[in-house]
Amino acid sequence: MPPIVRNHPFASLQYLSANILALAFACSISTPSQGQGYPAKPVRVVVPFAPGGASDFVARIAFARFADLTGQQALIDNRAGAGGNIGMEAAARAAADGYTIFFGNVGTIAINPFLFPTLAVKPTRDFIAVTRFAGTPGIMVAHPSFPAKTLKELIALAKKNPGAISYGSPGQGSAYHILAESFGKQAAINIVVVPYKGGAGPAVTGAVGGEIVLAFATTSSVIQFIKAGRLRGIATMTKQRLPALPDVPTFPEAGFPGIVDDQWQGAFVPRGTPPEVVERLNTVLTQLVRSETVRERLALGFADPLPTKSPQEFAEFVEAETKRWGQVIREVGVKLE
Repeated sequence: MPPIVRNHPFASLQYLSANILALAFACSISTPSQGQGYPAKPVRVVVPFAPGGASDFVARIAFARFADLTGQQALIDNRAGAGGNIGMEAAARAAADGYTIFFGNVGTIAINPFLFPTLAVKPTRDFIAVTRFAGTPGIMVAHPSFPAKTLKELIALAKKNPGAISYGSPGQGSAYHILAESFGKQAAINIVVVPYKGGAGPAVTGAVGGEIVLAFATTSSVIQFIKAGRLRGIATMTKQRLPALPDVPTFPEAGFPGIVDDQWQGAFVPRGTPPEVVERLNTVLTQLVRSETVRERLALGFADPLPTKSPQEFAEFVEAETKRWGQVIREVGVKLE
């Protein structure tokens, strides 16, 4: 900096400018970014489904160790209803400060925008994608009293009794409702959906209790009932048989290659959340998902860790999924009443 000449006509202005520059420089090296002090208090994780479903299962495992890395607790807030829209809207309206995390899934993020024309939230507009967490394979299960033990037997029974077989799904318009309708259309059978509110948990409970004879759900939601003989696995929505259920065939094996789905879940924050906070969250959450403890616990529920490398990568994945499901919904013709 050139020396300040005290008797110069503009000396006072020169002196003031020098002090302003010095102060700005000092602030730039001494003031921490918003991300460095985050989180300074507990965070709320909005899970838009009832306890017992896949999203709740994955969220509780992943965020159980949040305090180990941040020193702050992550509190699970189950906001079920309207196919996940109640929780999603509540999260979207929250302050954009990183203290409300939305635990979205394929249904709320990629499917609901096509089924609810008056939906107040547009996920790709109102949320920032942070990271994907995991994927949970789906399965069709039956009550033990159901006479059909295979997809072939089920199709034959349904053709003899059109409209007499009911199946449960986690909400009308959910991913499993759409896939079940796709299966029915491909198999040329008429099976009746019984939508349950609040995720896979209530639908599974309905199948176990005999309210319905079939259910489409995540494997993590039904595995303990299959092992206990209270439900029977009919077919998995996977390309290969699951090692833990080697006797349960896949939909592709039975001639339905399109009935394959990975129910992914991921973390989102309200639009406007500072980039430093988003990056901090991405670092913490991907580290959690990659930890051996979390991976082992997820594996027990047949959830595969699928963290993305960056928020941008997850955002691109979400965009692609949204386009894919929009096309499937148009082909199947699922509409909400």
